[in-house]
Amino acid sequence: MDWSFFFEVLIGGLLAGIMYSLVALGFVLIYKASGVFNFAQGAMVFFAALIFVSLFEKGWGLAGATAATLVVMVLLAFFVERFVLRPLVNQPPIALFMATIGLAFLIEGAAQGLLGAQVHGLDIGIADIPVQIRGINISKFDLFAAGVAGLLVALLAFFFSKTRIGRALRAVADDHQAALAVGIPLEQIWVVVWTASGFVALVAGILWGSRTGVQFSLTFTALKALPVLILGGFTSIPGAIVGGLLVGASEKLAEVYLGPHIGSGIENWFPYALATLFLLVRPEGLFGEKRIERV
Repeated sequence: MDWSFFFEVLIGGLLAGIMYSLVALGFVLIYKASGVFNFAQGAMVFFAALIFVSLFEKGWGLAGATAATLVVMVLLAFFVERFVLRPLVNQPPIALFMATIGLAFLIEGAAQGLLGAQVHGLDIGIADIPVQIRGINISKFDLFAAGVAGLLVALLAFFFSKTRIGRALRAVADDHQAALAVGIPLEQIWVVVWTASGFVALVAGILWGSRTGVQFSLTFTALKALPVLILGGFTSIPGAIVGGLLVGASEKLAEVYLGPHIGSGIENWFPYALATLFLLVRPEGLFGEKRIERV
């Protein structure tokens, strides 16, 4: 067995998994604050990336386009809180989930209606070229994405565990009515968390857009985040990273070593098969919170 090639595939898969983790982080943020799966996260990635690349192409520069897009994502957070979340306070989680489905189609339609549906190339100055480390070729772009994801995880973990707002977010997710009763401003908390999720969507959109181009298919990155969430847990920020690493590594190794025997394209469905098996053993995920309901 060529161990050098094995480690090259493994490290490449681990670094590619970081890209999935960036999308999964947005899901985790919303779920921690509202207890609902945000189906619109993929649309938010596409929306943020499309705004960013449109401004970037007009000469705004990396910093200017990022700042302007972040302002738009903050406005989106206020819109979602006022017209989607506030009317559904204390409603069943399925109502919030269905609302995010409608929100996803609204965001997708608005993005393409205002900015067009053509594919945009995006170059932020990080070339996707191999870098040789001890005889193993590693993508320079993947290393950059891994560093960005690591920084985001550290900041978000600190935010949720050490700040007053972070603790309030966890309380809101557990019980909306109880959170309101003790004086936690539900509207402000939701704006904060959707803003944070919008920022994560912006980072993910820039990185994914740099690799694949800014196009409508970015909305489907949400589907690839599902196995990540199942493995890592819907409520864990570190779990999103670990789940992404597991998904990225397993799909690449399966494609290389099982693909010749089973057939090509195995990396498209292998993560879902792995997640299905994982649900049978640990449905709350590696880092998810166990829930015990007494009836």
